Amino acid sequence: MRVAITGATGNVGTALLRRLAAEPDVEVVGLARRPPKPGSGAPYDGVEWHAVDIGDDSTPDRLAPRLEGVDAVVHLAWQIQPSHDRRRLWRTNVTGSRHVVESMLRAGVTKLVYASSVGAYAPGPKDRGVDETWPTTGVRRSSYSVDKVAVERMLDRFERERSRLRVVRMRTALVFQGDAGAEIGRFFVGPLVPRGLLRPGRVPVVPRNARLRAQTVHADDAAQAYLMALRREVTGAFNIAGEPPLDGALLAAELGARTVPVPVPVLRAAAALSWHARLQPTEPGWIDLAAGAPLMDCSRAGDLLGWTPRHDARATLRELLAGMAEGGGAPSPALRPTGRRLATGLPGHGNPG
Repeated sequence: MRVAITGATGNVGTALLRRLAAEPDVEVVGLARRPPKPGSGAPYDGVEWHAVDIGDDSTPDRLAPRLEGVDAVVHLAWQIQPSHDRRRLWRTNVTGSRHVVESMLRAGVTKLVYASSVGAYAPGPKDRGVDETWPTTGVRRSSYSVDKVAVERMLDRFERERSRLRVVRMRTALVFQGDAGAEIGRFFVGPLVPRGLLRPGRVPVVPRNARLRAQTVHADDAAQAYLMALRREVTGAFNIAGEPPLDGALLAAELGARTVPVPVPVLRAAAALSWHARLQPTEPGWIDLAAGAPLMDCSRAGDLLGWTPRHDARATLRELLAGMAEGGGAPSPALRPTGRRLATGLPGHGNPG
């Protein structure tokens, strides 16, 4: 099986490369805006790399020849930063996704495994999981959610118009691993926070709200789900998440902090003020998404893929926090380690990864 992976140097991409390296019958074509340097080591060596900016208008002409002979495409490429440049994010996330599908169809590739997200779902319950029939109308004030919904609708159109196209939509929870610590720090914390602050006992308080309850999944568990989707003749959406859900109390326990009840509007206002002031890179829509996104029921992934997560969500969070505190990363441009601070440059600007 020959598999092409967009965004292959990132968080999920790196985990998927690790997993596929153990499959002797799988050949991997890695596609990234900035491929790893030769000799970067595992899991990047042994991959056929191509530099591709999927948002560029020339992408279908340039990418289609590289996809000839490929059995399936795993589309992971996605931009979260620069959060102050909405046009650039749409260019990569939505226009780029269309370019990937157009390139596949030109090359005669009919199977797509797409990295969707819990962020595509409409607001929902925090006390039970929803299945894959929950509406994918998103959370309106989250640009991340808006883009995920736009790609879901685009894939609907492609599936209606191209009967041979088989699409698998992996609706994952937050994907964490220690090697993504530096990247996640750059995306969501920014350069003003010393990374050592995330060690246990350094953060005094954590906000608590009943709506701020979300799931996570370890990157290696997500990679296993992607492999199973590649191996099986399945289509449609699959919820992918670990247990238990994360909340303020659980985060506080890991950080050795105490919780303080805070209304969601107050948290959003604080995020908005600090983001507009360029003090941190997380745009306020992430608060809306955290409060709105439902918990997910992953029974379909268990029934049709045979997937169950191996990692406990508490341990996954602990691994991520350690990775962020230590500036952990991997030898790829997207996951490069950091120095004493979690990022450099003006928060929410630039083009990381």
